Amino acid sequence: MKKLQGAHLRKPITPDLLTPSDQGDADLDVDLAADRGTWTGRLDFLLSCIGYCVGLGNVWRFPYRAYTNGGGAFLVPYFLMLAVCGIPLFFLELSLGQFSSLGPLAVWKISPLFKGAGAAMLLTVGLVAVYYNMIIAYVLFYLFASLARSLPWEHCGNWWNTGLCLEHRGSRGGNGALALNLSGTVSPSEEYWSRYVLHIQGSRGIGSPGRIRWNLCLCLLLAWLIVFLCILKGVKSSGKVVYFTATFPYLILLMLLVRGVTLPGAWKGVQFYLMPQFHHLLSSKVWVEAALQIFYSLGVGFGGLLTFASYNTFHQNIYRDTFIVTLGNAVTSILAGFAIFSVLGYMSQELGVPVDQVAKAGPGLAFVVYPQAMAMLPLAPFWSFLFFFMLLTLGLDSQFAFLETIVTAVTDEFPHYLRPRKAVLSGLVCVAMYLMGLVLTTDGGVYWLVLLDDYSAGSGLMVVVLTTCLAVTRVYGVQRFCRDVHMMLGFQPGLYFRVCWLFLSPATLLALLVYSIVKYQPSQYGSYRFPAWAELLGVLMGLLSCLLIPAGMLAAVLREEGSLWERLQQASRPAMDWGPSLEENRTGMYVATLAGSQSPKPLMVHMRRYGGVTSFENTAMEVDREAAEEEESMM
Repeated sequence: MKKLQGAHLRKPITPDLLTPSDQGDADLDVDLAADRGTWTGRLDFLLSCIGYCVGLGNVWRFPYRAYTNGGGAFLVPYFLMLAVCGIPLFFLELSLGQFSSLGPLAVWKISPLFKGAGAAMLLTVGLVAVYYNMIIAYVLFYLFASLARSLPWEHCGNWWNTGLCLEHRGSRGGNGALALNLSGTVSPSEEYWSRYVLHIQGSRGIGSPGRIRWNLCLCLLLAWLIVFLCILKGVKSSGKVVYFTATFPYLILLMLLVRGVTLPGAWKGVQFYLMPQFHHLLSSKVWVEAALQIFYSLGVGFGGLLTFASYNTFHQNIYRDTFIVTLGNAVTSILAGFAIFSVLGYMSQELGVPVDQVAKAGPGLAFVVYPQAMAMLPLAPFWSFLFFFMLLTLGLDSQFAFLETIVTAVTDEFPHYLRPRKAVLSGLVCVAMYLMGLVLTTDGGVYWLVLLDDYSAGSGLMVVVLTTCLAVTRVYGVQRFCRDVHMMLGFQPGLYFRVCWLFLSPATLLALLVYSIVKYQPSQYGSYRFPAWAELLGVLMGLLSCLLIPAGMLAAVLREEGSLWERLQQASRPAMDWGPSLEENRTGMYVATLAGSQSPKPLMVHMRRYGGVTSFENTAMEVDREAAEEEESMM
C-alpha cells in the first residue's frame, strides 16, 4: 500500500510545483523552443555572417582611412585592434546567441538587470536600418541608370547641369596627360548626384526638406520589397539568399580588381594607397581610426551576430567561424582598397591631378568619384552596372541582418502569439520603416540621412557594447561564461579571450568612447552646417539608447522584492530558465531547469548556487524532502 501511495504522490507533484502553469503550457514552451527554427544548411550561418560584416564600409571607408592614416603602416594598428577588440567581442556575441538560442532582448535572461542594453540594441539597429535601406535605394537608382547605352553622368548639357559643369577628361598627348584646371568647376557625375538624384537645390536645409522625389520613393519601395521577400520565412529564406549575395560580390570585386590594375596609371593609386608612412603610428588618431574601423566593420553590438548565432545548432563550431569571418572581412577590405585605388590612380593620370584630389570617403566615393571613373572606361555602362550590383549585394546582406534582428527580438519576447505570425510581423516592420524613411526621399533627405549616420550608431553603440561586455564577464562571471562555452564547444576559451574580455576590450571601448566625446565635431554635409536644433536632435538620438540601459535597470529592480541591495542582487542573477533552449542540450547545473522537467534536484543545485526567489526555493526543498521520504518508504 505504501508503494502504491508513493507512486501516486510522485506523479503529480513535480510538474505542478516546478511550473507556474499546467503541464500543457510547459509542453507548449518546449515545442515553441524546438520550432523556433535553425539554419537549413551548414554554410547558411557562415555566409550570413560574412555577408553581414562585409558591407558598404569595406568599399568606401576602409581604403580612404588606410591612405589617410599611414598607408601600409595603418595595417599594424588595424590588425592589432582586430586581435584585442574585434575577434574577442565577435566571439562573445556569437557565444551568447548560440548558447541561449534567443534574440537581443530575451538573451538578457542571463542578467535581467541589463535588459535595457538589448532595447538599446534594437533602437540603434532600427535607426540604422531606416537610412541604410535608403543607401540601397540610391544604389538601385544608379543600377537602373547604368542600363542605358551611355551613362547619364558622362557629359554636361543636361537640364540638371549648371555653367560650372566641366567634363573632367584629360587630353592625352605624348607620354602623359595634360593637367586640367579643375578649380571652380564641377564634374558631371557630381551634378548628377546632387542636382538630379538628390535634387538638393529644392531644399533650403534640414528644416525644409521640400517635396518627395517619387523616383527615389519607388526605389526605396523596391528595396524594402526585396528585403521583405528575402526574410519572409526568416533564416530559412535569407539563409539561402546569402549563398548568392555573400559570394557574388567577390566575383565582381575580382573582376574590378583585374580591370583596375591593368589600367594605365593604376600603380599611382596603389602606391598612394599602401605606401608605408610609419611616422603616423606615433599619432593617437591612427590607432583610434583603426579601432573604429574594426568596431563598425564587424557589426558588433547591432545584435545581428547574436541573432544569427541563435539559429545555430547548439554545438556549431563558432570558434572556427569567428576567425574565418573576422580575418576574411579584413582581407576583403584590403582587396577592395586595391580595386578602388587602382581606378583612382587611372583617374589621376587621365586628369593630370594628384591622387588625393580624386580620393574621397563615404557615399561620395560610391556615387560621385567611382561613377566618374567608370564613365572614362571603355564599355562604361557594363563596368558601372557591375560596380553598383556589387554594392547592392553587399548592402542587402547587412539589411537582412538588421531586419532579422528586430523581428527575432520581438518574437522571442512574445513567442506564443508572434512566432506563428512571424511573416506578418516582418511585413509590418518593413512597412513602418518604409514610411519612416520617406523623409529621406525628399529634396533635403540627404541631410536627414547624414544626421542619422553620424548619431544613430555613434557613442551610444559603444556604451551598449561596453555594457554587454562588462555584464557578461563581471556580473554573470567570466568563469561561468567560459563553462557555458565549454558545454557548447567541448573546450573553454583560452587565456587570450579571457584577458581581452576582462581588460583589453573594455579598455579599448572606453578609450574610443572618451575620444569620441572629446573630439566631438558638429555634423555637416559639404559646406552646409547643421543648425543647433538638428545637432541637439542628433545628440539626443545617441543619448536615448544610453538612457534605455538605466531605465531597464530601474524596471528590473522594481519587479523584485526586498531592500534595494537585495533587489539588485536578484535582478542581476540569471533567470530560472536561463540556459540552452532545448532540454537535450542541458547538462550539469542546467539539467531539468526548463518548465516541465521531471527532476527538482538539479533545479535546487542551480538555485542554491545562483540564488532565486525564496518561495520557489522553499517549494523545491519541500519536494526534495518528500521525494526522499517516498524513496525510503518504498525500500
